[in-house]
Amino acid sequence: MSELRWHPFLREWVGVAAARQNRPQMPKDWCPFCPGSGHVPDHYETFLYPNDFAALNQQSGDFSPATGLYKETGAKGYCDVVIYHPDHTLLPSQLHSDHWRKIIDLWTSRSAELEKEPDVAQVYIFENTGEAIGVTMPHPHGQIYAFPYIPPLVEREYAGAKEHFDSKHECLYCRVLEVEHESRVRLVAENTHFFAFVPYWQRFPGEVQLYARRHVASLGELSGGERNSLADLVRIVRVKYDNLYGFQLPLMMVVRQRPAHGDHPYFHFHIEFLPLQRSATKLKYLAGVESGSGTFLNDTLAEARATELRETAV
Repeated sequence: MSELRWHPFLREWVGVAAARQNRPQMPKDWCPFCPGSGHVPDHYETFLYPNDFAALNQQSGDFSPATGLYKETGAKGYCDVVIYHPDHTLLPSQLHSDHWRKIIDLWTSRSAELEKEPDVAQVYIFENTGEAIGVTMPHPHGQIYAFPYIPPLVEREYAGAKEHFDSKHECLYCRVLEVEHESRVRLVAENTHFFAFVPYWQRFPGEVQLYARRHVASLGELSGGERNSLADLVRIVRVKYDNLYGFQLPLMMVVRQRPAHGDHPYFHFHIEFLPLQRSATKLKYLAGVESGSGTFLNDTLAEARATELRETAV
């Protein structure tokens, strides 16, 4: 059973899921995501797998937005594992564009299912890659969480985008895209429908944001051609990351969509890649300043890292 506890000082929910202590840690001689394990089909291309150690679940009590000192509520929601490929040894960067399209289609269909649930406020798609991130299963996979509330960092981004939209009568993301497209100094890669760049304000070394050129708010609004372009650019960014230093870069990939319900014209669909490798031999740790104060310090210059990634072969 999971629950959410209110942090009265930071005014945000903290998840408590003690059963997650028992999840396996990088097993060497077995894998529940491999065909033949008995946990997944013997034959699949991609597969949606309910998380065995879910932080949010349907057995939890209903979520209540009421807050207060020492206040808890149910952590009702969904946690899915998206198994990318049956081959245990493949890296995400080694998946072809047509296979990334299958993953994107699964993201899209599952998002649509979850957004129909009245208790789901935010569908959050992400991937953790590399032991430095804390990944517990080496098989190529990502995850989908369906939150009963808007998570705090996401809520801050929505608020910033909405404030700009209300005051300037334009999409903040479209404006950033226009600036980046004109300057091209932070460009990493681009194609017909998407544009990938290192943001001027990068918090992680070599952070890349991948924006839809057309103003859309979710995966479900993308056309078939746009999904193909997205798959190809995701592949290119992943290959560049792993070719940068000649090994799989530890990173987080986050798919940003609008909230599950309501009208949100200020939001613009994009993907964020958040790597932790600041050089070939050094990791970026989120230590006292970042974790304690929320202020990120970056050891790399956005323009320089964009040039490195742009010039890295695929």
